[in-house]
Amino acid sequence: MNARLATLMLVLLLLVLQGQLWFGRGNVAQVAQLREELSLQTQANEQARQHNEQLVSEVRDLQEGLAIVEEMARYELGMVKPNEIFVQLAQPAP
Repeated sequence: MNARLATLMLVLLLLVLQGQLWFGRGNVAQVAQLREELSLQTQANEQARQHNEQLVSEVRDLQEGLAIVEEMARYELGMVKPNEIFVQLAQPAP
């Protein structure tokens, strides 16, 4: 009788633990979802870190010299030096 009672108690305990694992707080599905969210957030953080590094580099270049200012003016505003000719190539329409 005691062996049956012990076996029954162990089976019930196993069922309770399995129920918690699959349906309780912090269940398997929720952990998988949280891991996916963590992966996406890690990727977003890495992209933001790279963007921040690029901005820091640009700021440092702006603080150290005027060469980057000239480059940005030429690229973004199409500015030219005296006695230079600005040539712009247009892509043909498809």
